[in-house]
Amino acid sequence: MARGRKRGIWRAIRILSGMIAVLVAIPLVLTPVYLLVDPVSVPMLERYVTGRPVVRQWRDIDEVSDRLKASIILSEDGQFCRHLGVDLGALRDEVDNVLAGRPARGASTITMQVARNLFLTNHPSHFRKLLEIPLAVYIDLVMPKKRIMEIYLNIAEWGPAGEFGIEAGAQRAFGREPQNLDWRTAGLLAVTLPNPLLRNPARPNSGLSRLAGIVEERARQYGERAACVGENGRLSL
Repeated sequence: MARGRKRGIWRAIRILSGMIAVLVAIPLVLTPVYLLVDPVSVPMLERYVTGRPVVRQWRDIDEVSDRLKASIILSEDGQFCRHLGVDLGALRDEVDNVLAGRPARGASTITMQVARNLFLTNHPSHFRKLLEIPLAVYIDLVMPKKRIMEIYLNIAEWGPAGEFGIEAGAQRAFGREPQNLDWRTAGLLAVTLPNPLLRNPARPNSGLSRLAGIVEERARQYGERAACVGENGRLSL
């Protein structure tokens, strides 16, 4: 009886170990593949499976406004071109906030958001955040910054009805191609990203307009910090 119970425990351990190995292998294998293959995100897959619409047309990064790229980086992850997938300073501040019982402000880099959308879930938890860190470091090791940004631009959710990627976002909000954005529209699209289900760049309230103005000012002043995602390492701002 005891021997049978022991065999059952070891069988369960083997099954669990196998499941963990598969889960680890998925990003290890797919990340290099995504250097060449344009990926679909987990939120997109969830909508496909449940029969909800998905609007996404892939856009090459060089076909996207440099003003938008600079606005997103200065809004979402100002150290994107410098860090190795994780902004350690922002992460330390986040840990200090959690330990002190203060509200978390978020420390997700663009690379961490790519990791989450490709391999994890959007359900917030500290465990998910812990998983994002090694995944982001691995993605940054395998992929150049420009490819990471290209994937981000094409899997980010930009609307409440299944609009994914900058093509769908720009068309929904302004009826424009993503290479034809001025500073105003670029800033509004950038500040929509944290909550695309509620924020409408086409009809911004005063708070959203104010945020877009702040991002525009930063991007105008410090836009060259985003040069790693430009054509030949330069942005035309």
